[in-house]
Amino acid sequence: MADAKIEIKIGELHFSAEAEQQWVASQLDKIIAKADVLGKLAEKHGASSSDAKKETPRNENVPALGAFLTSKNATTNQTRKFLATAGWLYLKGKKTTTTKEVSGALKENSQNRLSNPSQCLNENVKQGLCEKSDMGFFVTVEGLKELSIQIE
Repeated sequence: MADAKIEIKIGELHFSAEAEQQWVASQLDKIIAKADVLGKLAEKHGASSSDAKKETPRNENVPALGAFLTSKNATTNQTRKFLATAGWLYLKGKKTTTTKEVSGALKENSQNRLSNPSQCLNENVKQGLCEKSDMGFFVTVEGLKELSIQIE
């Protein structure tokens, strides 16, 4: 029966073990001895994950989502509403986002939900207005232009 448990996370690197105390302690010693190397490795290889989620400086002048959707003529067409919401998130600092975050933004801002967010994303990708990435998707330059959003 295991009598010790350890869980360590350095950036995106994650290690957990449950075993005899002596073995767990020796693994901890190894991790501590390599902590600086692991930290650099986590920065280097975790960069794709953390960079995708990095946010640009927040623009405090972004209007409420409802007003933004109305100004972009995006209240009735689901595909355009998806694009405009993703554009709004971009203005709020999200360079890369997910369909779940788009749906969440609509819900949090008391807007009608999208019937099929994934289909909306795929339609925007087909039109070249969004591009899928490892960590979700981003609005392309063409998509930002379509929404008359100044590119940062």
